[in-house]
Amino acid sequence: MATYGYRCEVDGPVDVRMPIGTAPAALPCPRCGTPSPRVYTAPLLGLADRTRMGVIDRTEASRSEPAVVSSLPAAPRPGRARRAPSPRLDPRTSRLPRP
Repeated sequence: MATYGYRCEVDGPVDVRMPIGTAPAALPCPRCGTPSPRVYTAPLLGLADRTRMGVIDRTEASRSEPAVVSSLPAAPRPGRARRAPSPRLDPRTSRLPRP
């Protein structure tokens, strides 16, 4: 579902949710019934938080400008390697055989 914007001369902006690609050029206003033409606006792409937008920006930049590595990463110190916590098993599958 997509949100389409229409502009009623009497009631102002009207937002309508419809399946993608099914929005007509004009729609009767849900409040007063006057024909309201469709309004085209910029997509709302910048509504994510800064962390997610940073990841998206870095991913886009790595497509054409990959980071150059000049040395190997440092090896983890023995005894300090943290193991990822094991995932919680679903109780419905607890009795199934494990490899």
